[in-house]
Amino acid sequence: MSRVRASFRSAQFLTPILFLGLGGLPASASEGASPEEVGLALAREAREAKLGFGNFTAAQTMVLRNKQGRESRRELRVKVLEVEGDGDKSMFVFDQPRDVEGTALLIYSHKEAADEQWLYLPALKRVKRISSASRSGSFMGSEFAYEDMSAQEVEKFTYRYLRDEQCGDGGDGGDGEALTCAVMERFPVDKRSGYLRQVVWQDRDGQRLWKVEYYDRKNAHLKTLTVRDYQIYLDKYWHAGEMAMVNHLTGKSTVLTWSDYQFGNDLDAGDFSQTGLRRVR
Repeated sequence: MSRVRASFRSAQFLTPILFLGLGGLPASASEGASPEEVGLALAREAREAKLGFGNFTAAQTMVLRNKQGRESRRELRVKVLEVEGDGDKSMFVFDQPRDVEGTALLIYSHKEAADEQWLYLPALKRVKRISSASRSGSFMGSEFAYEDMSAQEVEKFTYRYLRDEQCGDGGDGGDGEALTCAVMERFPVDKRSGYLRQVVWQDRDGQRLWKVEYYDRKNAHLKTLTVRDYQIYLDKYWHAGEMAMVNHLTGKSTVLTWSDYQFGNDLDAGDFSQTGLRRVR
């Protein structure tokens, strides 16, 4: 039996999109439940699957490609702290190339209040707060928006289940067995979001995110995120090895490759402060 079918609790960070990021209903929609109720239950099940990790650090490579296929590469460090009763705290620190070295993004995700984000720009030696109105903008020239970088908390969306269909690639480098995904729409509660809606593919076995289609405020298909190379950590938590975002309007893309996940680090809230942004090394 592949690890995909094993009875582990599971979770993922979307960005880490992307932590993309359920319970109370069986694999098929419960009789009498509305599509909205099924969608919300799926979202809650995914959240429950990722609880309890405490903290982790990871390495990340960001590859930006323009429409002609020309690439630029950046190296980052990531650290994430679980916050009981609220959204996670996370920090992204650029190490290479030299022109972005020391640039850092700090995020306080919240379940209901607006997320807080700060960007440290070493060339200016200042911390810039990212306003809610600016979160639909590009993060460091990538195809990921600032709002994509926050944990996708359940309360930030309303939901509607659409259908089940095959998806994924087996997820763990195993036998490539096809998975069954629940496909659902989610609608941002925040009217300042850059998205009108998102269509999400989430597998029924591990509650992992495999694809998200993003639609802009005019309901045009703006971007698609595909996720692959999942591995399981601590016998519980699924994390992706690659996240690829394609912008259908510009032809540009960004690929995030994750590696060197480490759990149970000596981290606390003091490591995620605006003052700490200026001291990151």
